[in-house]
Amino acid sequence: MSRSADTWILTAQCPSRLGTVDVVTRFLKERRCYITEQHSFDDRHGERFFIRTEFRPQDPDFDAQAFQAVFAPRAAAFEMVFELTAPEARTPVVIMVSKADHCLNDLLYRYRTGQLPIDIRAVVSNHPDLQSLADWHGLPYYHFPITPETKAEQEAQVWQVIEETGAELVILARYMQVLSSEMCERLAGRAINIHHSLLPGFKGAKPYHQAYEKGVKLVGATAHYINDDLDEGPIITQGVEPVSHADYPEDLVAKGRDVECLTLARAVAYHLERRVFLHAKRTVVFAK
Repeated sequence: MSRSADTWILTAQCPSRLGTVDVVTRFLKERRCYITEQHSFDDRHGERFFIRTEFRPQDPDFDAQAFQAVFAPRAAAFEMVFELTAPEARTPVVIMVSKADHCLNDLLYRYRTGQLPIDIRAVVSNHPDLQSLADWHGLPYYHFPITPETKAEQEAQVWQVIEETGAELVILARYMQVLSSEMCERLAGRAINIHHSLLPGFKGAKPYHQAYEKGVKLVGATAHYINDDLDEGPIITQGVEPVSHADYPEDLVAKGRDVECLTLARAVAYHLERRVFLHAKRTVVFAK
């Protein structure tokens, strides 16, 4: 899921208009930048154009500020909003968890091995259970218990950690609390959640046990940006795993955990690599 260590990323979106690809590729050629990967999409219903380009500067003295300053007026002619991301960019992150450790463990492994270009600033939880795991990685751990009566106070504590750490992304790695409308609004477009996906849908306690009783043949997971609709934010990616009559509830739970880990990690990687564009209530995702 990682990209080349020496490539820059240029992402942009604008109204659908003739010449949108040309304005990007022509400029990169003029600036002696070699394109290594490119994706584009034109939404004919929304009349919106999206483009993501990875490139490698051919000149060793590549100046990012000069690049953006010269490209800005060309982009403005197309009402194009763009972003340039450096190869060494590491996104500051806060991870939120409850008691389940599988997604946190997976993220910490990918962080430790450099698979995810993140700078984990803190782990926040409504339970003390996973502090030893954070401690082992040398990460600050904040335990903020929550009750219906203290929800507003607890979220204020969480928000203070997010602000003080400068986190640009919040990962809900099986954080089993519903965020308030205010918190969802504050974190719009920069908080990713993961949850199980089962067809038919099973709500309430022990969804995998319910799925077993119905004899489901697939278990899955969905990673999405949070919004004010519970588990219904803009979807980034989904994963599935086949199961059979020979799988017992504990097998479904184990397979479900594996899918959750992989799906969440993929969604985080896509976000970090600027492969995801929020578009109304949907996403445009240039998967690798």
